[in-house]
Amino acid sequence: MVKKIPIIAGVDEVGRGPLAGPVVAAAVILDVHIEGVTDSKKLTAEIRQKLSEEIKKKARCFSIGRAEVAEIEALNIHHATLLAMKRAIEGLALVPDEVLIDGKFIPQVAIPCKAIVSGDLLIHQISAASIVAKVYRDEEMIAMDKIYPGYGFAEHKGYSTPKHRQALAKLNPSLIHRLGFTQVALVMEEINEA
Repeated sequence: MVKKIPIIAGVDEVGRGPLAGPVVAAAVILDVHIEGVTDSKKLTAEIRQKLSEEIKKKARCFSIGRAEVAEIEALNIHHATLLAMKRAIEGLALVPDEVLIDGKFIPQVAIPCKAIVSGDLLIHQISAASIVAKVYRDEEMIAMDKIYPGYGFAEHKGYSTPKHRQALAKLNPSLIHRLGFTQVALVMEEINEA
């Protein structure tokens, strides 16, 4: 009798910390080893881009899940992140036997899940998911830079940099800023008090 090889999906998210834009998760089912795949934060943008394309070609399947700014505001960033992960898992063309997730928390899905701290460094499928999610979100924020010019989204991807905070104070928040985040709220307070 041939033993069935379990189908494992790796899941990671990007975009918990920025002041603007969605939180994005990727789920990847990948059975082959791809040289260079590791935590996306340890790679240059150029290498991430190349690896993301290779992962998407070689993966059995992958899926992107996201939670929009309005959902982040309504749910809080923690629950919005879990929602993005749930959407990524449920969007897979194959149903995995197990889902391995970077971090401490798992979304509510009907598939066995395991949270692994530093999973993006330890588990190949999670590393692959971290790269796919990061490239997807970065590309979206570059596109948002054209829709909302002046904030520097193409450069900082919505994260809190001095340039971003200065632009926020000068231009007021855009439609993709997370108004519930402390740094955005402080700028709003200063504007309202002026």
